[in-house]
Amino acid sequence: MEKTGSLPMRRIDPASWRLPKGKARHISECAELQQLPNIGPAMAEDLRQLGIHQPAALAGKEAWALYQRLCQLSGQRQDPCVLDTLMAAVDFARGGPAQPWWTFTAQRKRSFPDL
Repeated sequence: MEKTGSLPMRRIDPASWRLPKGKARHISECAELQQLPNIGPAMAEDLRQLGIHQPAALAGKEAWALYQRLCQLSGQRQDPCVLDTLMAAVDFARGGPAQPWWTFTAQRKRSFPDL
């Protein structure tokens, strides 16, 4: 177990991750934002604020641009895991497999080391 601040953080192996009930296995099964893997009510609302109302619309977007715009709209820097989640959602919308958002953390750290 890793520690973040004073709370221990459990690492979950992506291979043992199970897609939660109600989540789409492929973008073609996705009619609502909350059917996207990793997207709950708050993140769905963030996507709507960004002008995204249909899951497939994410396929033509760039996660970094969405993250920057969300920071601008909220007036504060969003947690980097929000970018990881956006990366996962965009990848899924482009036909990628359903994966937990934290599988994108290493890629985000390589691409955006100063975040």
